[in-house]
Amino acid sequence: MPQPRVMITGLGTITPLGLTLDQYWQGLVNGQSAIGPITKFDTSRYPVKVAAEVRGFEPTDYMDIKRADRTSLCTQYAIAATRMALSSADLDMAHEKPERVGTVIATSGAVDLLINQGEVLKNRGPMRIDPLLISKVAPSMVSAITGLEFGMKGPNSSLNSACASGNDALGTALNLLRMGHADVMLAGGSETQVNPIAIAITGLVGALSREPDPKKACRPFDLNRSGMVYGEGAAFLVLETLEHAQQRGAPILAELAGAGWTFDAFNETAPDPEQEAIAMRMALNDAGVSLEQVDYVNAHGTSTKFNDVTETKALKLLFGERAYKVPISSNKSMIGHLACAAGAAEAVAAVMTIKEGIIPPTINYETPDPECDLDCVPNVARQQSVDICLSNSFGMGGQNCCTVIKRAS
Repeated sequence: MPQPRVMITGLGTITPLGLTLDQYWQGLVNGQSAIGPITKFDTSRYPVKVAAEVRGFEPTDYMDIKRADRTSLCTQYAIAATRMALSSADLDMAHEKPERVGTVIATSGAVDLLINQGEVLKNRGPMRIDPLLISKVAPSMVSAITGLEFGMKGPNSSLNSACASGNDALGTALNLLRMGHADVMLAGGSETQVNPIAIAITGLVGALSREPDPKKACRPFDLNRSGMVYGEGAAFLVLETLEHAQQRGAPILAELAGAGWTFDAFNETAPDPEQEAIAMRMALNDAGVSLEQVDYVNAHGTSTKFNDVTETKALKLLFGERAYKVPISSNKSMIGHLACAAGAAEAVAAVMTIKEGIIPPTINYETPDPECDLDCVPNVARQQSVDICLSNSFGMGGQNCCTVIKRAS
C-alpha cells in the first residue's frame, strides 16, 4: 500500500528579520542582514560581540498575560509562530479531531534560565527559586505547552539533535503522518541561543565569529569566513496528509516529500562528508527524486572553516560534476544560526523559494574559496523556477538530517 503524501499547508515565523513570514521572506530576498551588536546583555567581557536578535517581540500580542508570565521566551516564540502557521493554513482546531493533530518541536529549552536560577539558589536560597522553573526550562515543555495552548492532543514531543533538529522535527512528523498516527502535524523549532551562556560557551571553543563588524561576521563559503553567528526565533510548518488537506480545502503550498538521517560516528565536532552525502541521498530516495531533478540546495552553510568545506565535498560526492550546476545558498548569512530552529526556518525559506521562484542569496560573499567552489548565489537573489529543493542540516557531533521539498502537484 503506498504511503500517504504529506503536504505543507501553513507557515509561521518569528525571526531576526521580522515578526511575520512576509518580513522574513522579503528580508531574505533583499539580502538583508539581521546581524548586529548584541543588545540583550553586556558583551564588554566577551570576545563575541554580534548575533542576530529578534527585536520588538511582545508575547502578549500572541497569548494572554497569564500564559506569557508562566512561560520562557523559547515557548513564547513557539506559541507565536504556531499561531501564525495555523492561521496561514486556515486550520480551525474547533473543526478538527484534536487527537489527530500532533506537535513535534525542536528546541534546546531555556538553558540560560536554569543557570540563572542556579545563581539564585546559591546566593538567595532554595525558597527564592521560581516555582515554575521546570515548566519554563524543560525542553519537553515547549512542545507540551504549545500543544496545550492550541488543544492539540495527538503525538507530542520535543527533540534535540543539535543543528539537525529542525529538519529532524520535520522528518519525524512526516513519518508520523505516513504511519497514520495523525492527520495534521505542527512541526518546527524554537530557540533562544542569544544568551550569555550560549555565547560564552560556544565562543570559548572557537565556533562563533569574533568579527566585531556585523557585515563581515557571517560569510558562508567565503575564503575569509571565521565562524558562525547565533540567531534566535521560531519557525513552524503545518503538515497534513494530502487526503486531509483536500477534504478541508486547505491551501497547499508544497509537499514534504522525503527525509534522510545519518550519524557520522566520526568526531565530536569535525563533520564527515561521506555521511552527509549519504543523508542527502537517503532523503532523495525517500522522496523518489533523482539527482537530475534537484533544482536547488538550501545549504547548511554555517560559515565555519570545516563545515562549509565538508558540505561542499559532500555535495560533490552526491552530485558529481552536476554539483557545479546546482545553485546552493545559505540563509544563515542573513539570520545567523538558529540552532535547533535553523532547519525549520530554512524549510520555510525553501517553500517560499518554490512558491515565488526566487532563490535567496548567500550574502557577504567577497573572496572565493577554492575549496568551496560551487554556485552559492552570491550576494543577490536569483529569479529561477524551483520545483525540487534539497534542504541540509548537519548537527555538531555528527547528527545529519536532510529533507526534500517539492512543488505540489
